[in-house]
Amino acid sequence: MHGHGFKMNFIQILAICGMLSPIFYTLMWIIGGKLQSDYSHIRHDISSLFAVGAPNKRLMQTFIIISSVLLFLFYLGLHEGLKDGGSIIGPYLFILASILGVFIAFFFPLDEGGEMTTWRGKMHLILVIIMGILTIVGMILLWFRLKDVTGWSTFANYSLVSAIVALILLIISGIFIESNYRGLLERLGVTPFQLFYFVLPLMIFLNN
Repeated sequence: MHGHGFKMNFIQILAICGMLSPIFYTLMWIIGGKLQSDYSHIRHDISSLFAVGAPNKRLMQTFIIISSVLLFLFYLGLHEGLKDGGSIIGPYLFILASILGVFIAFFFPLDEGGEMTTWRGKMHLILVIIMGILTIVGMILLWFRLKDVTGWSTFANYSLVSAIVALILLIISGIFIESNYRGLLERLGVTPFQLFYFVLPLMIFLNN
């Protein structure tokens, strides 16, 4: 029994890691925007804060890596924490997406001034889109997995709505990527993801 108790507590510790992830991510762009006097949250995207040559690149990179690693740790316990014996594909897609987040921060920053001119800068955008799609598909798979599970059906519907809203906002951000509202649209676009990254671990925490 004692061993089982430890395992449950361990899942809860991982859930706390998950809840901290969107907090670190949000702090990153709030602090980054404060430190950089010429930065506009409306015009400039979040990735510009850790682009090549950005004044606080190292600090911003640290924030984004911590955020991605915390999410990765949470996702490692997600399948176990759901306790419904469902498909592992959704949790696996989330794990992949969080690994991509670390890769992007380390190896694929935007080019100087937040541009996408080199292959590395272009890869940044491609990988961010892949990461978004993996997460959206993961959300839909969680809906499938949990919609008939007692105590989880409301969350399942939330997961599906999050996926739809995230996809719509991702498309809108893509259409207006060259506009003066790029930063604002991106912040709107990441909101359903960041809320989901908080609500899902909170549910796991409460149910374990």
